[in-house]
Amino acid sequence: MLSIEDFFTNCTGLWKTDRTYHTPLDNEVERSYTEFWAIPLTITDKQNLITPNEQLALQVDLEQVKDNENHLPGFAIAFDTVSEKGEKFSMQLKALFVPYFYVLSVDKSVTYPDPPTAAQVTIEEEIIKGFYLRNEGYSEAGAIAGRFTYQPTRQTLEMTTYYRRSVAVDQMRFLAPDLRLRTIVTYKREPDSQQTPTEVSLVGFGLERRYPLN
Repeated sequence: MLSIEDFFTNCTGLWKTDRTYHTPLDNEVERSYTEFWAIPLTITDKQNLITPNEQLALQVDLEQVKDNENHLPGFAIAFDTVSEKGEKFSMQLKALFVPYFYVLSVDKSVTYPDPPTAAQVTIEEEIIKGFYLRNEGYSEAGAIAGRFTYQPTRQTLEMTTYYRRSVAVDQMRFLAPDLRLRTIVTYKREPDSQQTPTEVSLVGFGLERRYPLN
């Protein structure tokens, strides 16, 4: 069983994966190959992600975490993807995970619908919950505020991101120290709707393997 600190330590490095994406509405399947690099964020990076986020007025108890930066885990991530059709896509972003017990206050005027079925959890005593902040979104440009859960007994991190027109549920599970199972389920959403999303627009999965940096 991995603690949340150990989980994120294991995530650093170079990862390679072949993924398969299904679009149920169009009955299509597409495959891609991705290489991505993850390195820990500095404390300055973390403060910058907390401060300017327009979706979430969040106050974090930095005094609790200043002596141990692992208490607010996060990464600088860069990846290159090539689809089976030869299409290429590259991106760089920063992501920060803020467990609820470090949050002093949050703007309650920002509301989201209940999470879709794929993101619902019930075993409270085994779950760490919090906010998931990025300086860039995948589907929409600009800072993104989502939610995350971490289940130590399953070594599984799940990130739920609410975009204006979709909701993405991204899950990462360690099977071995250098092997992860990655899945993503995307739901359609009417712009800024508060209804629980139910219509699946994309399902993706892949096995990710870590390689030495050399």
